[in-house]
Amino acid sequence: MSDRILRNVIGGESVESATDTYLDLIDPATEEVYGQAPVSTAAEIDAAYAAASTAFRHWGRTTPAERQLALFRLADAMAERADEFADLESQDTGKPRATLVADEIEQSVDQLRFFAGAARDLDGRSAGEYLAGHTSFVRREPIGVIGQVTPWNYPLNMAVWKIAPAIAAGNTVVLKPSDTTPLATVRLAELAAEILPAGVLNVVMGDRSTGAALLQHPTPQMVAITGSVRAGMEVAKAAASDLKRVHLELGGKAPAIVFPDADPQAVAEGLVLAAYFNAGQDCTAATRVIVHESVHDEVVAALVARAATHAVTGGPREEGVFYGPLNNAAQLERVSGIVDRLPAHAEIVAGGARQGDRGYFFPATIVTGMRQDDEAVQEEIFGPVLTVQTFRTEEEALALANGVRYALASSVWTSDHGRAMRFSRDLDFGCVWINTHIPFVSDMPHGGFKHSGYGKDLSHYGFEDYTRLKHVMSYIG
Repeated sequence: MSDRILRNVIGGESVESATDTYLDLIDPATEEVYGQAPVSTAAEIDAAYAAASTAFRHWGRTTPAERQLALFRLADAMAERADEFADLESQDTGKPRATLVADEIEQSVDQLRFFAGAARDLDGRSAGEYLAGHTSFVRREPIGVIGQVTPWNYPLNMAVWKIAPAIAAGNTVVLKPSDTTPLATVRLAELAAEILPAGVLNVVMGDRSTGAALLQHPTPQMVAITGSVRAGMEVAKAAASDLKRVHLELGGKAPAIVFPDADPQAVAEGLVLAAYFNAGQDCTAATRVIVHESVHDEVVAALVARAATHAVTGGPREEGVFYGPLNNAAQLERVSGIVDRLPAHAEIVAGGARQGDRGYFFPATIVTGMRQDDEAVQEEIFGPVLTVQTFRTEEEALALANGVRYALASSVWTSDHGRAMRFSRDLDFGCVWINTHIPFVSDMPHGGFKHSGYGKDLSHYGFEDYTRLKHVMSYIG
């Protein structure tokens, strides 16, 4: 067992926990323990919120230029330590080390820089006399102290998505990372403590009960979570009792609708990337191929061939690996269970069972013959499993795509511009990609509808979520 014992970051200091309960950190590629993280006490959560409240009195009144400069410095510090952050993420998640800097660390740096710029781009209705004898204007202000919880699939990215807009807007933060992947988030908080005023960013570790206590605490004026639908519902219910603002980024079940005029090889190339990147542990991942019956066999053959050569899973330091293991034993059990329970009419044409007997590896899996009410079609698997259904008409394709409770991301593959525009209008998802699936940029919003939650990450819309509007009116005559 490693002797690495993590510490919370509270009030700008790395603080040893007073708890007597620690969680083992398990390498998902080897199943070996490499460290321990504390299950923080109620007193430690109180201390983190007290530090954030004290810091807000000053940070909430800093100028946008001051906040921008601080975030630029944090982004530069992360960029200078890109290899260190990549090592931490790879240790926590088992992701291929060779691609982490370009795939995730550089994205996090870009997102910090984007929100640094957004800090100086607040807008509101222009001042004017909307009532005779009175001048009105709008102030856009920080909300206050924000409580946040992040998931294990993209530990550093999701931490940045949460803290960057909140801090850029003048808020202060108490954040709990996932219990299985805290390393990079703690390191980010340690780095931020050298740049930001004490208490602006606080990180406390723990389990599900810690997260619940953090989000139900009376101090935060807003709570934000990226997680499961179940967790999101619990957060929304708890927040309602105290009228907290809520920001929920939850699950997904993204369809990819493939028409006969799409290039099967281009479809296979795009969807194998979108389905198996990060072992399919991505709420925007392509999970449901809905293909016209006339090209079903051709598209499936292209997917199987592409997956066999490009969607290779293995350890974080192995060469030629596209994705690593599932994150934890519970997730392996979930993915395996859904595949094991496939109905008799389904056919596994690739993958289908755990790979090896050490580490949480699951191969690229493709299942054909699926029906709309099947568990694997309706429930988020969050693993490297792609289901295939067929359709005859546009109306049927749209009904199949929209016929799930999730509404985060989708794609349509066609060379018909009019059809693409119709589907971009009618697909009930927060993102519609056309002839591609999964790319995103800091400048555009990320977030869904229905059981995928509400609120936006990234973009100026995500920044606005962490502000409040105040109308000021002055009598002038």
